[in-house]
Formats: sequence, structure tokens, C-alpha cells
Amino acid sequence: MQVLGIATGSTDPDTVLGDLAPRLRERGRVAIVRADDDGFSVAAEGWEAAGEALSFEDVMDRAARDHDYCLVVGVHDGSFPYVTDGEVDVPDPALALEQGDVDVEAALDAIEDGEPHETLGSLVDEIEDSGRADYAGAIATFTGRVRAMGDEDDDYTTSLTFEKYDGVAEDRMAAIEADLESREGVEEVLVHHRVGRIEAGEDIVFVVVLAGHRGQAFRAVEDGIDQLKDEVPIFKKEITTDESFWVHERY
Repeated sequence: MQVLGIATGSTDPDTVLGDLAPRLRERGRVAIVRADDDGFSVAAEGWEAAGEALSFEDVMDRAARDHDYCLVVGVHDGSFPYVTDGEVDVPDPALALEQGDVDVEAALDAIEDGEPHETLGSLVDEIEDSGRADYAGAIATFTGRVRAMGDEDDDYTTSLTFEKYDGVAEDRMAAIEADLESREGVEEVLVHHRVGRIEAGEDIVFVVVLAGHRGQAFRAVEDGIDQLKDEVPIFKKEITTDESFWVHERY
């Protein structure tokens, strides 16, 4: 699911939504998430939700399972690109509104170029909808997560930050998917690695394989994560209770 934030002061965010949402609906299913004093509300295609008990992460994870795009109002955490009228402090990248008007084509480019919001569930849903699903008797998955400690003597790892070599990383992951899909019995493969700051206990990377039999699926999952770690240029910064360092510079 591709995500775009709308950060405005005096400009009515519904004006921006009115320009963008119809164009995005021409491309796929669109969810609109709003933050306010009462928590979060979601206007999705096929369901709605609201309330203080909803966290932003929960809302986004749920929307990602059956939506292609999400427009977010009132959340400025820097994890996706924004359009802004300049009256709200938001991290880059940001696309400026001109006298309250949005450059629709530039905004559409921004949302497509941003990092997708994916979960294990959204990837499994996608692979279950594959045109090759009728030929498959197994789905195998791998989820890598932030480990806080390797043993009792280790400093506590509070988070990891990942940066990727843009363009090259995506091409390498696509090549891994294609290589695994060329194997007998492997029908489809999805690989996704999150970037940015990820807290202890949160998910980092997913490999999902659709295959004819469990053995084919398990082997492809294992080889997929091994190839990703060996071949994809993604750099990891570790933040512990005592220090922070780039792993590739230390080991």
C-alpha cells in the first residue's frame, strides 16, 4: 500500500483529498486515515473504524491488507511523503501546495515513489490472490524482527535504522523473486524489507512463497532470505542503550 500524508494549517485538508482521492481510485482501492483528539478514524473501501483504542500502526496494518493507496491526515511522523501548505512542520520529502492547490500529477508521482506500507498479512493476501494460486498447495513465510538481545550480557538494542541503495535494492529484490520463481513448483514469491527506524520487537523483513508443495516452499523461503542478506544493498544502524553504530562499519 502506497501512502501520502496531507499536512495543512489553514488549508482545508478535504480540498486536497477531493483532488487526489478520485485520481487514486482510478488506480486502485483507497483508504483515508485521519488523526484527531479522539484517536483515529478510517474511511476505507468496504469498512470504517474509529476510536481511541486504535493505534496508527494498527490502522495502517489493517488498511494495507485490502487497499492499494492510503491518504493520511494529521500524522507527521516522517515515514511517508507529504503535501503541505507550509504551515505545519513536516519532515522531507514534502510537496508544497501553491495557494492551497495541489499539483495532482506531482502528488501522484510522490505517492508512487514512496516506500510501501506492507505487513506479513498484506503480502499473504496478495499472494493468495495470485493467478497461480490454483496450482499451489503451500504458502511458506519468513519474518525477520528486531532482536533486543543476543544473550544476557548484551546491551539492549532499542531499535535498528535501515537505509537502502535506492533503485539498486529494489532491482536486486526483484531479481531474487524472479530467480526463485524459476524453480520447479514455485509459483510466486514476494520479498519486502522495511526501511527507516524500527523498534525492538517490530518486524523488519518478509519473504512469502507460493508453491506446489511444502518442501519447495520452505527451500525457497530459506534461500530467499539468505540471498537478500547477501545481495541487497541495505545498511543497518544499531541503537543500543549505550551507543549507536553502523553495523557494516564495525564488523
